[in-house]
Amino acid sequence: MRILFALTIIVAFLSGCSEKQESITLKVHHMLPPKATAHAKFLVPWCDKIAEESEGNIKCEIYPAMQLGGAPGQLYDQVRDGVVDVTWTVPGYSAGRFPSIEAFELPFMMRTSEASSKALWSYIQDNNIDEFNDVHLLGVHVHGPGYFHMTNKPIKKLEDLAGQKVRAPTRLTNKYLAALGATPVGMPVPSVPEALAKGVIDGALVPYEIVPAIKANELTKFHSETDHDENAIYTTTFVFAMNKEAYARLTPRQKEIIDNNSGLEVSGWIGKVFSEADAAGKGTVAVDSVNTISATELTRWKNAAQTVTDAWISEMNEKGKNGLALVSSAKALTEKFNAQ
Repeated sequence: MRILFALTIIVAFLSGCSEKQESITLKVHHMLPPKATAHAKFLVPWCDKIAEESEGNIKCEIYPAMQLGGAPGQLYDQVRDGVVDVTWTVPGYSAGRFPSIEAFELPFMMRTSEASSKALWSYIQDNNIDEFNDVHLLGVHVHGPGYFHMTNKPIKKLEDLAGQKVRAPTRLTNKYLAALGATPVGMPVPSVPEALAKGVIDGALVPYEIVPAIKANELTKFHSETDHDENAIYTTTFVFAMNKEAYARLTPRQKEIIDNNSGLEVSGWIGKVFSEADAAGKGTVAVDSVNTISATELTRWKNAAQTVTDAWISEMNEKGKNGLALVSSAKALTEKFNAQ
């Protein structure tokens, strides 16, 4: 019995040592340059945090700007298929593939990125959204209010958009710009600088946060905001995800660390990071180049927005989902977290 007990202690000790010494390096891939907010203020700090909490047993190798190949729209498949371990990407770059999450991209849905990011995480859990079941979801978030950054004239009223070729990030934003009278041009954000420089587009609809990274502070002359007391005319949803098999290979302690750095609070933190970066981005443009679209004027814009929302609800109903219930859930959760 004494020998058996001693052997049990030794085996337990060796198992503990084995788990403590086992380490993993996560291959993290994303679309933006190292100076971008996503890389410098979110992904690097997140990786540093899990490395510290794991005492170096979880490390990251971050590959920005699509260094591992492919296009931004392929990032989700790369993490799903195990080409990479972790990615941060825009589900809207795969139009129609993740329909339920589009509720948060409807016009005039969001107010602050931190609250809306928490609402988005809760929305996925509360509504049993299964569109991300083939990955291990670490977090979701939105960016700050999207504004117009134009090369040839400011946007002050609806008529100013007529004939203007404006970059749109998602399927719904394309539809909304068309409803407003603009000519939408869908493209991922890394393509924007060249498109502006070559005159392919007259402007871009993006948040201030990304303006320096895509040189919109140099390539555009006019920056048109919407009234700050109104909900933003658009935001984009983002997904922060891990390969399911890579997560399954983690030790129990490593999983605990990843879990502690995932979910509702982390989603809100990412949203806050992007919100704080908006101020820095706005600081790179001339003060006299900024104008505000008034709340009174935006009343006209909301009529066009409602047609986009109604059409989306109908689309979701045709897919066998309750579109109105999803919109109501997104609004209620957004209001809940805005009030906190």
